[in-house]
Amino acid sequence: MNTFNKLLSIIVPCYNEEESVPLFYAETIKQEAFFHEKGVEFEFVFVNDGSRDKTVEQVKKLHEKDERVHLVSFSRNFGKEAAIVAGFEKARGDIVVLMDADLQDPPALLPEMYQNIESGYDSVATRRVDRKGEPPIRSWFARRFYGLMRRISKTDIVDGARDYRMMTRQVVDAILSMREYNRFSKGIFGWVGFDTKWLEYENIQRAAGETKWSFWKLFLYSLDGIMAFSTVPLSIASFLGILFCVVAFAFLIFIFVRALAFGDNVAGWPSTICVITLLGGLQLLCLGIMGQYLSKLYLEVKDRPKYLVKEEF
Repeated sequence: MNTFNKLLSIIVPCYNEEESVPLFYAETIKQEAFFHEKGVEFEFVFVNDGSRDKTVEQVKKLHEKDERVHLVSFSRNFGKEAAIVAGFEKARGDIVVLMDADLQDPPALLPEMYQNIESGYDSVATRRVDRKGEPPIRSWFARRFYGLMRRISKTDIVDGARDYRMMTRQVVDAILSMREYNRFSKGIFGWVGFDTKWLEYENIQRAAGETKWSFWKLFLYSLDGIMAFSTVPLSIASFLGILFCVVAFAFLIFIFVRALAFGDNVAGWPSTICVITLLGGLQLLCLGIMGQYLSKLYLEVKDRPKYLVKEEF
């Protein structure tokens, strides 16, 4: 008879994953024998993020045959970041792993991840070494985003990093201690630090269903990441303001000297309109940048809950 001295919590955020949930459970449970030999028991924490299909029903079917399967079901769609937080708060394990239900995070890596935890690492993260199957323009923008984040942020954000990550309880508690409303988990994982081992693997297509991340949603998510872990955009806005003040002052001196030397020749209106349009556009850009930071601050100050639970077991 196996004696379990550790618990591994498997957190699975779900949004319209009716087809994927049974496949995910079947593939993940195949790794159970390895963990039982190590004295580690499983628990599954499926977080339903306001799905409109039968995701909840599928999780309930799994719970009927396996009491280790748990559900946290939101009252509406609050987003994956809220689902990740809910999973961390619900998980009871000594070790916690975050996975997607679509099997793009291969369960076959779980034994290797655990072995690295045993060897002394606090966290084991994964990254894709390629983006096969993705639209080329999406891959291009993703690489540019990670390159930009490395330049403007002090947080360790690795190109191709997935949310698929195994962590000790200490790391999970550190992540939960960050109570901000506007969350960007990839940045948070890097910000908390700890010894992290990176595992690389080739991109895997979804086992079922369709991706929930459109190009527009990814763009907005990238903006959240930039605003959450860098103040460089504010510095750029300030720099542009100073630069154009200097340019305007120099231009005034030039006009004054020219008028004294050659008389006051009235310039054409097209150049005036162009200058006004340029300066007006820059002002709106800078105001927009400041507005983005102000909106994040506004949401933080309201201190609303990150999610509301409709059903839980």
